[in-house]
Amino acid sequence: MTKSVLLPNAEHPITIEPTNSRVEVRINGELVAASSKALTLQESSYPAVQYIPLADVDQALLQRTDTQTYCPYKGDASYYSVQTSAGELLTDVIWTYEAPYPSVAEIAGHVAFYPDRADISVAD
Repeated sequence: MTKSVLLPNAEHPITIEPTNSRVEVRINGELVAASSKALTLQESSYPAVQYIPLADVDQALLQRTDTQTYCPYKGDASYYSVQTSAGELLTDVIWTYEAPYPSVAEIAGHVAFYPDRADISVAD
């Protein structure tokens, strides 16, 4: 089955801008990611999402999963779970588009965290 591919447009805009602030992600108080190179992706009327370079995430806490989803605007998403140092496993808390569509190519090499499962702070 062929996947539909949609381009951002006036009815469904997507913008990607440098965040220009330090972004930190904590899970149960534990620092999991910190970056001054994050990107803010604003898609249509959805809340803005911070995409953090994978290199700025504590790799020792990550476990790749088999979960895959598809977005017609961004492409195929892969997922990571986070194993905290306290032993808690949060399944599929991170997603990434490893080969995003050209219209959102800037997010390649970046990951995003579900805001209801991680504390994401952007410094002023």
